[in-house]
Amino acid sequence: MSKNIDNIINSLNEISKSIDKIRNDHKRIDKKLFDVYKCFIWDSKFNTIRPVKKINRININLLIGIDSAKETLIKNTSFFAKGLTANNVLLWGSRGMGKSSLVKAVHYEINKKINPNLYLIQLDKNDLAAIPFLLNNLEDKEKKFIIFCDDLSFENTNENYKSLKVMLEGGLEEKPSNVLFYATSNRRHLIPKSIINDDDNSITSYENIDEKISLSDRFGIWLGFHKCSYDQYNNIVLNYAKQFEIDFIKDDFLSEANQWSINRGSRSGRVAWQFIINYCAKKNIKII
Repeated sequence: MSKNIDNIINSLNEISKSIDKIRNDHKRIDKKLFDVYKCFIWDSKFNTIRPVKKINRININLLIGIDSAKETLIKNTSFFAKGLTANNVLLWGSRGMGKSSLVKAVHYEINKKINPNLYLIQLDKNDLAAIPFLLNNLEDKEKKFIIFCDDLSFENTNENYKSLKVMLEGGLEEKPSNVLFYATSNRRHLIPKSIINDDDNSITSYENIDEKISLSDRFGIWLGFHKCSYDQYNNIVLNYAKQFEIDFIKDDFLSEANQWSINRGSRSGRVAWQFIINYCAKKNIKII
């Protein structure tokens, strides 16, 4: 009987070791991937990063009307790529004005022109708890990493902001100097106004909200993106047409572009791009 129990215990121990090995394999970052790929996405299913083989980005020259933000992000990323001090960045503001497109375009330009060992890792806002693991595994004297979170925001019950605080400020343990955090958000303070204006006046509720609002203050650089004016929208459309060498009659072309924005109920860089896609398809013009 005792022998059978010992065998069962030994078998359970072996199973436990196998499970631990699988778990560790899933969590291990294969550093050889950095020799081949420049962009990665955090895969929450396997608790590791996976390479992006075909990157969804547009040429930085197509991003117009956001010159100040573009210049600031290029400079900050250049400093970082050169091994100088740089800030975490929050890109906030109107939808469709090129926040995430700018991050991806700037990374590409700096990687190509300044430092080929600059990497971009996209992290979903629901996976911020992975930040400590990434910080522990990305420390490298030769490589630079930008952790990028698109559409970052927090609801009242979301506790992921605590992991983000570690990224932005560090804790007792110093965070690696070769990792930066870039985030985009439609909300300047990262939480909806409905929560800020909540009637719950309890001390606990107020402190939780105040702590989340203060997160945005921990970004060294804020870049604001605002709604398109009529002229800015027309300039974006014309710039797209120029870049893709599209022949058109200006008045008719802009008339169509503005009717498109009216039908959409908004003007933005995204709406302008969607108009170009539709216009070129109607004219049998291939641009992609």
